[in-house]
Amino acid sequence: MAQSSHAQTHRGTVRKINEDAFLELPSLGIWVVADGMGGHAAGDVASQLVTDTIQSVVEAVPVEQMSCELLTQALQEANDKLQLMSANEFSGKVAGSTVVILWIRENRYHLLWVGDSRGYLLRDEQFTQVTKDHSQVNDMVDEGLLRAEEAEHHPLANVITRAVGVDSKLEVDIKSGELQSGDVFLLCSDGLNKEVSDFEIEHTLLSGNIIDAGMALMHASLVRNARDNVTCILIKNSLQNEINPRANDESTIPLFNKS
Repeated sequence: MAQSSHAQTHRGTVRKINEDAFLELPSLGIWVVADGMGGHAAGDVASQLVTDTIQSVVEAVPVEQMSCELLTQALQEANDKLQLMSANEFSGKVAGSTVVILWIRENRYHLLWVGDSRGYLLRDEQFTQVTKDHSQVNDMVDEGLLRAEEAEHHPLANVITRAVGVDSKLEVDIKSGELQSGDVFLLCSDGLNKEVSDFEIEHTLLSGNIIDAGMALMHASLVRNARDNVTCILIKNSLQNEINPRANDESTIPLFNKS
């Protein structure tokens, strides 16, 4: 099997700078979306530091030595760098970032994440969110204090409970599974799912072409006056002879508010 991907990012229509960053390393089976915290010091620096650290770590080892443990170590390294940066360069103000990583090797996929950047999977025309937001509203849903459909528009929707750079000890969630031909993964910052519903995303992805779908998702968020930066990567897993050449084009923790 082989993967094709398409990534894009936009600062949106409100924010002055883009605090999102992404990484595509298809030859290593690695894709990353990072969302620097708006309203904090140097969110754009933080997200880029996260992606740069991951890239330097994964490119320094043979492909066969790659593991979820190594990716977790890379995130902890980025966490340590951001803590040091916050203390030395930003007078103690938090410089942090959410992150979601997709790693594919042979017939298995692995999603690692911290915060509310999301990883979705479209399989057999069924669209599911694989990751689980580290957010206050999600905790409220789990505790039965809030209905899931109320979470997206709740006043505390921007309050996340976990991010790279916030605390000395980083907790990374991981989900793994078997890979199937035709699987389509979506990695995105919350700027996308704030503007476009899961139902709309699913309908768009069912078109089959990841470039067309990615452009449509970005367009949908921008015409709705995207309030936040928007980043998305679509990754399609196919048999080698099914790859569309077009799809290879590259275009405990304190609570804090990302807005």
